[in-house]
Amino acid sequence: MKSGPPTATVSRSPGFTLVEVLLAMALMSMLLALAYGGLRASTHATDRGQEILEESGRIRMAHQFVRKQLNQMIPLVFMQSEDQQQRTVFEGSANKIRFVAPMPGYLGFGGPQVQELTFRRGKDGLELVISHALLQGFEEGKLYERPPIVLLDRIDQGEFQFLAPGENDELPAWSSVWENPETLPLEVSLQIDFDEEVYVRWPLLTAAVRVDARALRELAGDQGLGSGTSIQKMIQNRTKRR
Repeated sequence: MKSGPPTATVSRSPGFTLVEVLLAMALMSMLLALAYGGLRASTHATDRGQEILEESGRIRMAHQFVRKQLNQMIPLVFMQSEDQQQRTVFEGSANKIRFVAPMPGYLGFGGPQVQELTFRRGKDGLELVISHALLQGFEEGKLYERPPIVLLDRIDQGEFQFLAPGENDELPAWSSVWENPETLPLEVSLQIDFDEEVYVRWPLLTAAVRVDARALRELAGDQGLGSGTSIQKMIQNRTKRR
C-alpha cells in the first residue's frame, strides 16, 4: 500500500499574539493612570493639609496678638481739640479702631504708642492691618509714614463692636460705632469671616479692657508671646520693602 505525500506540520513558537500584547498594554495604561491619579490626589491632600496648618497658625497668632493689644489699652489722650475741651482716648467704628497701648517689647518698639487696626481692600479681599506711632509728639500723619503691617488677608467681611456701660440702670449694649471718644469701651469684639478658600474659621474675639497695675507695668516691657517672632518678621519685611 502506497503511503501518501507527507503532510506539513506547523509548529507554534512560544510567544504572545498581537491581540494579547494590545490587551496587556491597555491594562497597563489603566493601572498607571489609576496609580498616577492616586499619587496626585495624595500629593494635593498633603499640600492642602500643610496649607491649612499654616493658615491655622497664622490666624491663631493674629488672634493672640490683637487680643493682647486690646487688653492693654490705656486711657491716654492722643488727640485733642484746639480749645482742649474734647480729648480723644479711643476711636472706633465698624471697620477701624484707634487707641493707645504699649507695643510688645520683643518688637523693639516699647512704650505707649497710638495703634490703629483697620480693614482695607487688598488684592485677595479685605486685609486686617495695623499701623502705629509713638504717643509722644503724635500727629495723625505719623501713622502712615510707613506701610502698615498686614495681620490677616483673604477676608470676606469683618466688623468691630464695642460694649458701652448702661445708663439709668440699663444693661450694657453692643454697638458698631463708639460715640464717646473720651472714654474706653468695656470690651471690644472682632468678628471676621474669611473667603471660601480659607477653611479655618476665626474664633470670635472679645477682649475686655484691662486697665490695672499689670497693664501699666508692661509699658516698660512685655512678658512675651509665642507669636512674637512672626509679628517681628512682618515688621522686618515691611522695613526691607521700603
